[in-house]
Amino acid sequence: MSEANLREANLTGADLSSANLSDADLRGANLIEANLREANLTCADLSSANLSGAGLSDADLTCATMINANLTGATMINANLTDAELLNANLTGADLRGANLNDANLNDAILIGADLIGANLIEANLIEANLSDAELSDARLHMANLSNASLGLANLSGADLHGANLRSAKLPHANLSGADLREADLSGADLTGAKMPKGWVFRG
Repeated sequence: MSEANLREANLTGADLSSANLSDADLRGANLIEANLREANLTCADLSSANLSGAGLSDADLTCATMINANLTGATMINANLTDAELLNANLTGADLRGANLNDANLNDAILIGADLIGANLIEANLIEANLSDAELSDARLHMANLSNASLGLANLSGADLHGANLRSAKLPHANLSGADLREADLSGADLTGAKMPKGWVFRG
């Protein structure tokens, strides 16, 4: 089904595990609770698609376009989202443990309560993203752009934030214990009640 035209198709609950949907047009498609485990969705266009509750573990979404997509509660363990476009996507409660989001665009994305333990977010764009109450322990955020992001109550313990841009980020009561904040820019950040790494000294 490579390059298939499935725009606005109703694929609710469909079993598309291991399917080849590379370059497919899935704009506005209904994929609620669909099984897309290990599917090839490289460069597919899933803009405004409804993937709430969908299974996308181990799926390849490299360079996929998912602008305004609904991924609430989706399971995306170890999914490859390198260079994916997730502008304004809703990933509330999504399971992204071990996912590769290297250089992905998550600007304005909603990731409230998302599980990103061990996820690769190196050089990802998360400008104004909402990561409140998200689980980011041991996540790799080296050189990530989190300016103006909301990270209240987020767990960033052990996260690699080396060189990350956290200008004006909102981190009230966030857990940053054991995080690597070397060369991170925290100017203007709200750190009210945040748990900082041992011996950390702000050098604004």
